[in-house]
Amino acid sequence: MPIPWRLIGSLLLAVVAAALAWQFQDWRYGRQLAEQARLHAETLNQLTLTAASAQQAEQDKRLALEQRLAASEQTHYRAMSDAQRDQDRLRDRLATADLRLSVLVDAGDVAKGCNLPAASGPGGVDHAAVRARLDPAHARRIVAITDTGDRGLIALQACQAYIRALAPAHFE
Repeated sequence: MPIPWRLIGSLLLAVVAAALAWQFQDWRYGRQLAEQARLHAETLNQLTLTAASAQQAEQDKRLALEQRLAASEQTHYRAMSDAQRDQDRLRDRLATADLRLSVLVDAGDVAKGCNLPAASGPGGVDHAAVRARLDPAHARRIVAITDTGDRGLIALQACQAYIRALAPAHFE
């Protein structure tokens, strides 16, 4: 039986063509996959850079907030120590009789025969209104109450400043 060379040649040509087509497809898909991988890597790199810049911005905001809070804390600490120093001076002046607290008394309510001294000298702002001196113990209690009130107001201001620093958009 004669060998049909044409048939073998055709089969060989078909096999070579299939192998070349397969190789060509492999190269083409390989290039597409490489391009996809490159695009994916670029996208991931951009996302990483965006996330890093967002994180840096948040860190900068936090640092600025911490600095504002520290400055606010120093301001309120200074106000608190100034108020304490002023209260201490006032207590010392009351204790040494350098200062006496007095109150205005309604002249219509003063009992007859009870001589209360009028304010002394032309430097008084009450235009010679009748005044009564407070007992030193009562004066100390009043000073203690005002001291507590001053401290409370300073603490309230500190809390308000803290809240305003944390949420500035809500208070504008």
